[in-house]
Amino acid sequence: MKRILADIIAVFVGDAQADRMVPPTGFTARLTLFASGAMAFLAVFALALSLASGRLAHRWGQELAQSSTLRISAPVEQIAAQTEAAMRVLQTTPGIASAAPLSDEEQRALLAPWFGPDLPVESLPIPQLITIEETAEGYDAAGLRLRLQAEVPGAILDDHTRWRKPLQQSASRLRLLGFLSIVLIAAVTATMITLAANAALAANAKVIAVLRVVGAQDSYIAKAFVRRFTLRALTGAAAGTILGLGAVLLLPSAQEQAGFLTGLGFQGFSAVWLILLPILAATVAFLATGAAARRTLSELR
Repeated sequence: MKRILADIIAVFVGDAQADRMVPPTGFTARLTLFASGAMAFLAVFALALSLASGRLAHRWGQELAQSSTLRISAPVEQIAAQTEAAMRVLQTTPGIASAAPLSDEEQRALLAPWFGPDLPVESLPIPQLITIEETAEGYDAAGLRLRLQAEVPGAILDDHTRWRKPLQQSASRLRLLGFLSIVLIAAVTATMITLAANAALAANAKVIAVLRVVGAQDSYIAKAFVRRFTLRALTGAAAGTILGLGAVLLLPSAQEQAGFLTGLGFQGFSAVWLILLPILAATVAFLATGAAARRTLSELR
């Protein structure tokens, strides 16, 4: 543990003499900065998608959990009578907080996305819909269906169970996919930084050999490479995160009538994840470069 802490401190304290053995510019420097920046940029979108999916799953669950819909399909001359009978049943059912039949204007608004705003609802045989709000305890759906079957033959109760669970499962899986994407991005970042570190070590094989002759330990040499590549990854990831956040802010804001791909921004404490992305990239670079340096130095003996 003490050794790890010492290595982390060495990353930020540094050693001017040791830093000279690592090229400050060149292909490996550009590759590390570009890889960490690009991966952080993609991670911002994966994180935004994952967090938005979590909010979506919660909202869907809240909106559908304590609501139901009663649909009355009957001849036009019987709709009013069956609606009144259904309302009497609902008003005397324990667990139902409120129930209200939709007006023609409300039903027209529901159908407008498919049929346009000028649909003549009054002259069409459209089922009457009744919205039901439950209490916290809920109601006995099976018992209510039996009562409706006996008193309101044209009534069909939809408690939203078949809609709620698949929607929540889909949103939860999409959230998991977002986090898996971040894991894959971290793995790709580690691979690219490892390749860059190996290339830098191989290119400086003669310098390393001279340092060994004058008494430099492999741990001393490795720390110099670890420091440079960790700081490069931190810088690149910070830049990529800022650019990714700027791109996310350009997306449409959340709207009730729009699809779920609006409102992908970070809300509340979820913005803390943006601070963790550069730290995660630096940690990946620290571990990957350390492992690559130790392996390559042992091969250069």
